[in-house]
Amino acid sequence: MSHLLDRLPSGSRIAVIRLRSLGDCVLTTPAISLLKAHRPDLKITMIVEPRFAPVFEGNPDIEELRADARAADLAINFHGGTRSMLMTFGSKLRAGFGHHAWSFLYSHRVPRAQEILGVDRAVHTAEHLASAMFWLGVPMQEIPRARLFAAAPPQSKPYVVIHPFAATPEKTWAAERFAEVARKLSGFDIFFLAGPGDDATPFEGFNIWKNEPLARVKSLISGASLFIGNDSGPAHIAAAFGVPVVVLFGSSDPLAWSPWRTESHVLQGLDRISVDDVLSAAGVRV
Repeated sequence: MSHLLDRLPSGSRIAVIRLRSLGDCVLTTPAISLLKAHRPDLKITMIVEPRFAPVFEGNPDIEELRADARAADLAINFHGGTRSMLMTFGSKLRAGFGHHAWSFLYSHRVPRAQEILGVDRAVHTAEHLASAMFWLGVPMQEIPRARLFAAAPPQSKPYVVIHPFAATPEKTWAAERFAEVARKLSGFDIFFLAGPGDDATPFEGFNIWKNEPLARVKSLISGASLFIGNDSGPAHIAAAFGVPVVVLFGSSDPLAWSPWRTESHVLQGLDRISVDDVLSAAGVRV
């Protein structure tokens, strides 16, 4: 069977469109790794929002980062919204998942991941994205860990990174419980991550990194001995660096969004998770 990648001339330009969100961007990198390993001659451009561009900075698989569309030999749309659909125009070939609205605009519609992988189960987001590469012509193989690059961590003394925030309340464990966990983690410095609109006052007395550039956040997380947090983008950054992760899930599905290929403990049901549950998962005797 002839695959699309087999028909692309050497040196072809590939535009991979990945708009929003932090976790999605991180979990796109295994698919990029598979593509580049199979066809190292391809010139890959990531089309990504500026706020998430640092996810891909330093990645040798990627030749260029852009926020706007660029004509390519092949555009691969991993987003599927109206804006990303428009970004595929001008490229000779356009591929995306068949379930995307307006997918008839693609020249090549990618089937469901279950069909490609030959499984009858829910798939992880990393598997979902990588399956498109298999359908395009990358030989079926184990899907690697996400691939991120960062500057050296800020210190060598053991420390724990805690991210107690999330995009929505139904994904957020109580702040005072995170603070109690931090107080009971002896032998570690504790760093709390907070965004520009997050209330970090419950964590006063600890190191608080509020609204730090994503490149610095990557550096901090990369050197952590442990990451604890809600289901959100920083947890996927930790997994990409092989940091052990304790992640608390509310409304999201762990089958699709659990930490990918790192030592991890997934706790479900925010209203039922106790401080002792988190400490036990972190390896602290309670």
